[in-house]
Amino acid sequence: MNILITGASQGIGLAIARAFAKKENRIFITSKNEVKLYHTLEALQRQYPDTEFRARAFDLSVREQAVALGNWMLEQGTPDVLVNNAGLFEPGNVSDEADGVLESQMALNLYSAYHLTRTVLPAMKAQRKGFIFNICSVAGLQAYPGGGSYSISKFALNGFSQNLREELKPHGIKVAALFPGAVMTASWGDFDNSQKRIMEAGDIALLIETATRLSAAACVESIILRPQLGDL
Repeated sequence: MNILITGASQGIGLAIARAFAKKENRIFITSKNEVKLYHTLEALQRQYPDTEFRARAFDLSVREQAVALGNWMLEQGTPDVLVNNAGLFEPGNVSDEADGVLESQMALNLYSAYHLTRTVLPAMKAQRKGFIFNICSVAGLQAYPGGGSYSISKFALNGFSQNLREELKPHGIKVAALFPGAVMTASWGDFDNSQKRIMEAGDIALLIETATRLSAAACVESIILRPQLGDL
């Protein structure tokens, strides 16, 4: 399978790449930071020498770059699995966050997935199969203090996912929205997770990879994941 993963130089995206690292898969990864991305590529190639990895950096907050990523992918082949994982958390409140935060959060957390998906969809529809996974957040289900524009953008990504699911039912393409709570990624800095208070990125990756192995009759539409002890 051809697997395209955005925001894949670290965290959840990297964990998803590892989950799909099998000889029969070709894995395409992207992120904005070119240096970090190619360091990740080299590490993956060393760890999984039998799997084909390809990487190219794109700034998906820019529409033209999101479209360029989709076209680059199509030059290699039609994606069987698209994981819209790229995103950024900018904390704040609607009443006092800086001007421009809503625009920047929507650009990366929603528009990137929208424009990339639209670019590759004709090819995916032509082959009448495939999977699209949108990494939302529990912030897209329930507002909370400090969520601000981030929460707004994740609610919007949820809406995009639900509409896309309905639209693509007749075309054999499965769409799933994932709503993780706290996940141990770089954004948590030096947080001590020795007591497993928050989830591992591999938890989300395992669910995504497993969802692609269900029968053709089954579609995982939404997955909510929270730490066992609840949100922080």
